[in-house]
Amino acid sequence: MSARVLIAGCGDVGLRVAHRLLARGDEVWALRRRGTLDGSGIHWLQGDLTQPATLRALPERIEQLVYLPAPDARDGQVYRALFVDGLRHLLDVLDPGMLQRVLLVSSSAIYGEHGEAWVDEETPADPPGFNGEVLLEAERWLAAQPVASVVLRLAGLYGPDRLQLIERLRAGGVRVPRQHVHWANRIHVDDAAGAIAHLLAMKDPMPLYLGVDNTPLPLDVLYDHLAALAGVPLPAEGAAPAGVGSKRLSNARLRASGFVPQWPDARQGYAALLRDERLG
Repeated sequence: MSARVLIAGCGDVGLRVAHRLLARGDEVWALRRRGTLDGSGIHWLQGDLTQPATLRALPERIEQLVYLPAPDARDGQVYRALFVDGLRHLLDVLDPGMLQRVLLVSSSAIYGEHGEAWVDEETPADPPGFNGEVLLEAERWLAAQPVASVVLRLAGLYGPDRLQLIERLRAGGVRVPRQHVHWANRIHVDDAAGAIAHLLAMKDPMPLYLGVDNTPLPLDVLYDHLAALAGVPLPAEGAAPAGVGSKRLSNARLRASGFVPQWPDARQGYAALLRDERLG
């Protein structure tokens, strides 16, 4: 049965989600602060999640909401206005009698330093930065609302037009810790979109999932592999990324729900992206 879905904050990932939903017969509305993207069949809406007055003309009978806005500044007030206040503003104007599920796209930034230990949905949240703190606040607020909700905590995204790491390797601007293991966790943007669509279609999802591929890697292993693929020198020794704790994220719960990633290992995903880049 088709659903009426609103995607709030419809950028790159949201557009990929929209295409999947349209392909299975859902009706899709996409809310953006400014402009529209390509996407035949999508009903585009303009509104600012931080300005409730701009949200009064939303369509009726929305059954599912995907909330995945992108802040335009790394600032605590900006994050709170978007993820906490914006989510509240939107739920205030949607019909609670029709809304069946809210899916909040969160981040693995909610987890802190765990060394080489595995991290899953049962691991206590311990955000090392303001971004994780705000997202955790949004998660907890949503869980307290009288609507069924699911949270998907995504790891680091990569994919088409997300090759900043490769460009930094080419420019020689990357350093990696080699004396101590620091774990990297990634998910391809197409798999992130696929996971969102999958969770929307599930009859009875659990309240929390980690969105990450099957293969966490030590940072030096990943970066050395990418440098070799790009044909550039291996990155020099350096400190681990600031404010990002080392942890190995497990996607066991997501896979147990029936989701199968197209790109289970970031080394394969990046290799395909670089092949596409060379082909123009």
